[in-house]
Amino acid sequence: MKIVRLIFLIAHLGILFLLLGTLLNAYVPPKVYPWFNLLSLGFPVLIIAYVVLTVFWVFNWKKRAIVFIALGFLFVNPVKRWVNYSSENREASDLKIISLNAKGGVLGIKNIEDYINAQNPDIVLMQEHVRDYNFEGLGKGKGDPIISIFSKYKIIDQKELIESNSETNNAYANQTDIEIKGNTYRFINVYLQPFKFEKNMVKLKGNSDEDEQKVKDIVKRLIPTFKMHQEQVAAVRKGIDESPYPVILVGDFNSVPNSYEYYHLGKGLKDAFVESGRGSATSFHDYKFPIRIDYVFTSQSIQPLSYKVDRSVRISDHYPVIATFKLKK
Repeated sequence: MKIVRLIFLIAHLGILFLLLGTLLNAYVPPKVYPWFNLLSLGFPVLIIAYVVLTVFWVFNWKKRAIVFIALGFLFVNPVKRWVNYSSENREASDLKIISLNAKGGVLGIKNIEDYINAQNPDIVLMQEHVRDYNFEGLGKGKGDPIISIFSKYKIIDQKELIESNSETNNAYANQTDIEIKGNTYRFINVYLQPFKFEKNMVKLKGNSDEDEQKVKDIVKRLIPTFKMHQEQVAAVRKGIDESPYPVILVGDFNSVPNSYEYYHLGKGLKDAFVESGRGSATSFHDYKFPIRIDYVFTSQSIQPLSYKVDRSVRISDHYPVIATFKLKK
């Protein structure tokens, strides 16, 4: 039994150090050391293993359980970025938005249109929209084939922050200044460089040689993309930092919580899910593994009232994200 406990202790300490590595994404950019960003992908598995081993020490009446419980508080906020249970806010909202990666409308343009129209949002931000859409009462802003914005309110100005310029750079971002009830707000719609994985590329089959090669191929795609994201994040941050207006940052970051992209795009902003979300924030459902890559962030002056990942529909490989806000008078 002592040997088993020793093995568990070593494993627990190893998991702790890996989890601490995910926190370093707030400080270490991918171009310096991309492996911390790689760790963020495994955060759900790591934190579950950490909790299970902590419970093991508790039931074995070991003092080390106290140490692991205390250290576990370091990961409360990182966990809330995946799973959260905010109290319900019944305050009347001033603004309702929907964010959706539409996957090019391959699951039906009319399905998307019917869904959006039934929700009656004030503003819709789409990624991978590709096709033309007709939403009731919403005017379309200038856009490109990948990202677009539709608004009930007057669009004052628009500007590209990231523009795809080659076959290898497929990231997009733009800022749209919109006048809402006498005040101007900057909406930034983001679609960071995709990894372009297909299911067969990531599904392991139990063949050691074939699976080993698949893992190597996955890492070869991940690391360069992380480094591209660093440059793209810097371009988006410029639109945020130079904004004279409150900002609502929305989009498909193609990055999970606790990643470099999450920490640096969200710096100084509120994560609407952490502020007002309930349940799981997992938004990409094409894989069985829990993945949150769709986000809504706001300036401090904007109060998120609700955040919902709508799992009742499958109109894309992403679930729609619906958020409501109280705007500063």
